[in-house]
Amino acid sequence: MAAHQEKDLKPFSHEVELAEDAKHGFAAEKLGVDNVDRHLEVHMPESLRGMSAEETAVLDKAITRKIDILMMPVLMALYILNYLDRQNISSAKIAGIAKDLGMTTTQYNTCVAVLFAGYVSLQIPSNMLISKIKYPGIYICFMCAVWGLISGCTGAVQSYAGLAVCRVILGFAEAAFLPGAIFLVSCFYTKKQMALRSALFYSGSQIGNAFGGLFALAILELEGSHGLKGWRWLFIVEGAMTVGLAGVFATFIPNRPETVRWVTDQERDRLVFRLQEDRGSKDSTDEVGVWEAFKMAIYDTKTWLLCAVLQLDFIAASVTNFFPVVVNGLGFNRTITLAITCPPYVICCFVIIINGWHSDRMNERFLHVAIPMCFTVLGNIIAVSTTNTAARYVAMCILPSSFYSASTVILSWISSSMTGPAIKRAIVYALINALCNTPNIWTSYLYYDSPRYIAAFMVDLFAAAGGVGMAVVLYLYLRRQNAKIERGESLGPHGPSQLQIDAGFRYQL
Repeated sequence: MAAHQEKDLKPFSHEVELAEDAKHGFAAEKLGVDNVDRHLEVHMPESLRGMSAEETAVLDKAITRKIDILMMPVLMALYILNYLDRQNISSAKIAGIAKDLGMTTTQYNTCVAVLFAGYVSLQIPSNMLISKIKYPGIYICFMCAVWGLISGCTGAVQSYAGLAVCRVILGFAEAAFLPGAIFLVSCFYTKKQMALRSALFYSGSQIGNAFGGLFALAILELEGSHGLKGWRWLFIVEGAMTVGLAGVFATFIPNRPETVRWVTDQERDRLVFRLQEDRGSKDSTDEVGVWEAFKMAIYDTKTWLLCAVLQLDFIAASVTNFFPVVVNGLGFNRTITLAITCPPYVICCFVIIINGWHSDRMNERFLHVAIPMCFTVLGNIIAVSTTNTAARYVAMCILPSSFYSASTVILSWISSSMTGPAIKRAIVYALINALCNTPNIWTSYLYYDSPRYIAAFMVDLFAAAGGVGMAVVLYLYLRRQNAKIERGESLGPHGPSQLQIDAGFRYQL
């Protein structure tokens, strides 16, 4: 670790030596950079000079531990709440919401789908905003409280139309969370730390999936209390819990590395410098306009290759929106159905964390995406081939672990592959996540032929196979880009800057 740290600092040693030369007006000539890049050069803070590699390694561990404690539990908890408030409609169906509101199967599927119409539409504007504001963490918590309030109000709906409207508005509010949280994590962690943190953060959704059914089962025991149906209590209790916890988290969630509390001044200096070192340049919120950053995002080939891989993975993951309903097709009663939805997601939590940790440890992304998606293919083959209860349940245990393991590493692959200013990265996260959630709209209509759901599982099967193929294409593309860097060829406006290349930048494979 110490040797690795010493090696990482070498590309910047000449800039430290030239700090004094800059006063005499010839630092830029020695560095060989133009006026545009000069303000993004990385210089070691005074508080870090003279530290040995061993001392720096100890400081890095302390910083990472503090940021992990401040950020990861909060984002995990918010993601649990996000999934509870989004997916409780499945538990509500088992509890009789469709019957009480007089909905057909198609109308229920529409209520599932319309959330994503709102969800995808505001992600890009939201992340444009979050990349510019001073308190992105507080903004995320505020939007969490908003969707909790909307979810609570859903408990008062009296018709299909009312439920559909609430779900659309819920999607608008939830649009801020996932791409915003991914951007926030990328602001505090280096490329080599992203896969594990993405996995830890993403495990919150799996905990929500794992225990959402059991939690719903407990709330449904309020059936008839104060004259309200159990499914109404489900929305009210989970919504109120979200609002309360969001308010608590807003008081200490980190916002920016430069302003993070609970660390010493030296630790803050090291955190900021470490991130600048990792990127090869400083981040600046005013270096590029919003429209210019948007064009940078959409003209970058890597945006669309990464988007294709994640979208195919998300198509294969569409079963999560109907997981209790699909498990209910195994023929068990309501209590057993909600209980047995838990183990597949508990397994999933462990698998995605191990996969993310190993991906970071090996500094490798492709195999940690492709291999899990091969298991997604296997799970869908089992699901589509048989109605045997045991075999079907094995497939349900395989599927979440496989496609979510892949998606967490893909998210970290996005972070390590996107060069350019912070606002470009924020837009790319939102753009990819928005587009990759559009399948949740149309795949909702594939779950109509209970209990086999052949159409749904066949689409998921082909999507998973396609995802493996697109991961291969992305790997080959990035490997070719690295080869060009090695040969000294220019990668154009969407490649790393000369400062980053001089610092040793290479795309993760």
